[in-house]
Amino acid sequence: MKALAENHPLDFSSLTSREVEVLLLLASGEQNRRLARHLGIAERTVRAHTASIVRKLRLKSRFEAAIVAHLHADDIKGRDAAQRSAAA
Repeated sequence: MKALAENHPLDFSSLTSREVEVLLLLASGEQNRRLARHLGIAERTVRAHTASIVRKLRLKSRFEAAIVAHLHADDIKGRDAAQRSAAA
């Protein structure tokens, strides 16, 4: 994963608040169906958010996104909190 960070910086600011929620939940390893139930959205929507996360962060897979979420959870949460306070 260090090689990934060396290739390009991870820019979590491009993610929407919902994508941040999905990204953080990906670290749990749960299937899309369970994530969808937890968030109260359709499984198809979870897949769409996951695809968007992978594209925006220039990752290769959902698995890689889950690893990034696990390793950078504090950074992701801090970015989301800062964005929410700026919007308020």
